[in-house]
Amino acid sequence: MSDITDRTAEQLEQLNLHETPQTAPSSTDSESQKVETSTASLYVGELDPTVSEALLYDIFSPIGSVSSIRVCRDAITKTSLGYAYVNFNDHEAGRQAIEKLNYTPIKGVPCRIMWSQRDPSLRKKGSGNIFIKNLHPDIDNKALHDTFSVFGDILSCKIATDETGKSKGFGFVHFENDEIAKEAIDAINGMLLNGQEVYVAPHVSRKDRQSKLEEAKANFTNVYVKNINPETSQEDFEEFFKKMGPVTSIHLEKDQEGKLKGFGFVNYETHSDAAKAVDELNGTEFNGQQLHVGRAQKKHERLQELKKQYEQSKLEKLEKYQGVNLFIKNLDDSIDDERLREEFAPFGNITSVKVMTTENGTSKGFGFVCFSTPEEATKAITEKNQQIVAGKPLYVAIAQRKDVRRSQLAQQIQARNQMRYQQVTAAAAAAAAGMRGQFMPPMFYGVMPPRGVPFNGPNPQQLAAMGGMPKNGVPPQQFRNGPMYGVPPQGAPQQANFMRNGANANQFYQQKQRQLLGEQLYKKVFARTSDEEAAGKITGMILDLPSQEVVPLLESDDLFEQHFKEAFAAYETFKQEQEQHAQA
Repeated sequence: MSDITDRTAEQLEQLNLHETPQTAPSSTDSESQKVETSTASLYVGELDPTVSEALLYDIFSPIGSVSSIRVCRDAITKTSLGYAYVNFNDHEAGRQAIEKLNYTPIKGVPCRIMWSQRDPSLRKKGSGNIFIKNLHPDIDNKALHDTFSVFGDILSCKIATDETGKSKGFGFVHFENDEIAKEAIDAINGMLLNGQEVYVAPHVSRKDRQSKLEEAKANFTNVYVKNINPETSQEDFEEFFKKMGPVTSIHLEKDQEGKLKGFGFVNYETHSDAAKAVDELNGTEFNGQQLHVGRAQKKHERLQELKKQYEQSKLEKLEKYQGVNLFIKNLDDSIDDERLREEFAPFGNITSVKVMTTENGTSKGFGFVCFSTPEEATKAITEKNQQIVAGKPLYVAIAQRKDVRRSQLAQQIQARNQMRYQQVTAAAAAAAAGMRGQFMPPMFYGVMPPRGVPFNGPNPQQLAAMGGMPKNGVPPQQFRNGPMYGVPPQGAPQQANFMRNGANANQFYQQKQRQLLGEQLYKKVFARTSDEEAAGKITGMILDLPSQEVVPLLESDDLFEQHFKEAFAAYETFKQEQEQHAQA
């Protein structure tokens, strides 16, 4: 093993593993062009965060001569973004790497390999890109790739998935050119894959789809009619609508027994006649019932409009209750709607009260109280925030929209990373100036100490006195131990002086309490993510709350879940922004 390791190390020394793929040479340099056409740059995605350049070299070097490898990392934290670029000296080696290694597991996760398209204009143009829908749930990226690879080289292949990794039933395959894509469409469209007939067509960008939709709206000929009397005959219906102009088809929807379902479609020869029917017949009475007549819409368009209406209604309600609706958390399980109303009634006219509960009626530990005026709500916040009710200090604040909370959390991550970057830079400058002898505590955001180190902290009674004892009474016997933000490591010579200073004693107590809470919180977060980077940052976000608000999260799984989801969503938003920045 040592010989293999030594040989690998020697080979890695001869490579620039962090080299960025060079841009295409100018047309005037014929020698460079020859080199460029013979080289191959591959994108390798879906990588575990711990995958390194050395590991990728061990995997790809047996295929052919590797010129460079670069794992893309966060600019500040230097953690992997989950993808890399592997560059071969020979184009054929790149092709073999895709054929032999695509979708093979790397550290238990199937990787996704495709040709690196360095020209952004070609990526945006989407030439050769096709769309496939009605895919069976069992068809994954590899199965889709195997199905379409017989037609030619695939630049990328991806099944759309939800948050849990389950297929959404559609995907995309990007070929080298339109000719290959057209051949694949002609061959696969309408074919049965895993027993389901698939639809395959050229991919249309969202902008183009929207443009076509607007064009269809402006030139529609098909009219949707509902609220039709079930006793209506086909002849009477046709006669009523033909008064607007020549009709190409009329359809009345019926059930299995042949009875009318109350709606149908009328297609006119011209758009002007269809528009006239909508304008003049909508709201008119026909066979004793008032008809609804409007432009016929496709299912996805109707769903979009319903969603838009819902969001608009929701936004109007939020604006209506802005400044008067209060969010209250850390509620005792005994507090119901009536008790919550009694607590807040002295501050003004309450329009609604709601304690959020689970399906079996158990309180989730938080709720809402809505007042008539902002002045009443402000008074309630001033008087009730941190007041002890049923043995617990309440947290009372103005209720905010979910997107606002997520935005604030994302800003917290950004600000924290920026501060960390400045601290690291300052530490490096101080070291360069000969200040290495001075103690500079390491800075961490979130709790990310090494695993398996037992915690030798205070006993359960001391922990409970500091506000960090869990509700179930289990002491933190195996918490992770390590330096926290602004707290010196155990045994540091400054700690004695730190404690002797009376002005800093309270600060040390607060930092110690924050560390203990963070250690407990990190365990819960890490159990949900299994990702150290994500767990560290999410823990840091939640720890920004006052300690009296963090303790209830350790006691209530529902309350923890609520904060975790918001923090995780903010973290995902931050990660996406970082990836976009890295790709720019």
